[in-house]
Amino acid sequence: MDIYEFYQSGEKYSIAQIAADEELTTDIQKVLIWLQLLDSPVDKKFGPITTEAFKEFQTRMNCPEIGVLDTETAKKLIETDPSELPQPQPKPGDDLAGRIIKYMLVKNYHISSKPSEYNIVYVEGMDADGTENNDAPNKFNDRRIVIEIVNSIPKIIGNWEATTEPGTFWTNNPMNPNIGAARIKFDQFKSWRVGKHKDQFPALVQVADLTVHRDFDRNGIRTNDKLDKGSNFGINQHHANDAPRHDIGRWSAGCLVGRSKAEHNKFMEIIMQDRRYKLNNNYIFETTIIPGDDLLKQFPII
Repeated sequence: MDIYEFYQSGEKYSIAQIAADEELTTDIQKVLIWLQLLDSPVDKKFGPITTEAFKEFQTRMNCPEIGVLDTETAKKLIETDPSELPQPQPKPGDDLAGRIIKYMLVKNYHISSKPSEYNIVYVEGMDADGTENNDAPNKFNDRRIVIEIVNSIPKIIGNWEATTEPGTFWTNNPMNPNIGAARIKFDQFKSWRVGKHKDQFPALVQVADLTVHRDFDRNGIRTNDKLDKGSNFGINQHHANDAPRHDIGRWSAGCLVGRSKAEHNKFMEIIMQDRRYKLNNNYIFETTIIPGDDLLKQFPII
């Protein structure tokens, strides 16, 4: 039954009973995603992550029986607007972590705010201290950053050299010459799962849709490039095996690539400690890609 039918039935369900009803599970997940208590997509499975989000909704809305779906909880699921749900908000400061989170809030990007939930962010054309660089092509001059919200305050727990763009080799010799090299769109995508890059070493492997610019004119910039959306581009988050800073070489044809092997291993170690991954090893991670120049324009260093 759907959530409306359940409300009218006057029944009371345990978590196991909810999980046994795919239609009811789907409806509840849709509501929890809309309320930003659960990450998309709907998978029609009332597993540990959905259960936790459901209980959090009940706690915030002062439902009398936590972990049980009754008429009162069903009514609140049906009627509660996101603006009515008490929301713990991050309190970003003016340091680099704070400015990145402020930028994400302005863009209406999702922010993971519970303890041991990690926000993966790539900032293009920025140095480790948050200053802008010239974003020259074929160099590891971008940053791979991991941010955790600790007691409402954004904290950087990883800040490493990376590239968000393909190197010169693959720009000039795209894997598919008919459409051009892929350059990921500035946006937020929930598209990666822990796996192995080309079956070789741990990485975040693309498993869902994301959008890229196709550099058909091979000029190394996104402007006027056609957008292409797909789940099978193979745009993974991996390392470049300590390649030189000034030469991406063949290490990126469009992937999000950390330069250092050791730093990448630390990145993966942190990501695999994410509470959602520990609850579900098939958890799909979200990643945000932002332009350093726009970040600094909107939130300059004070």
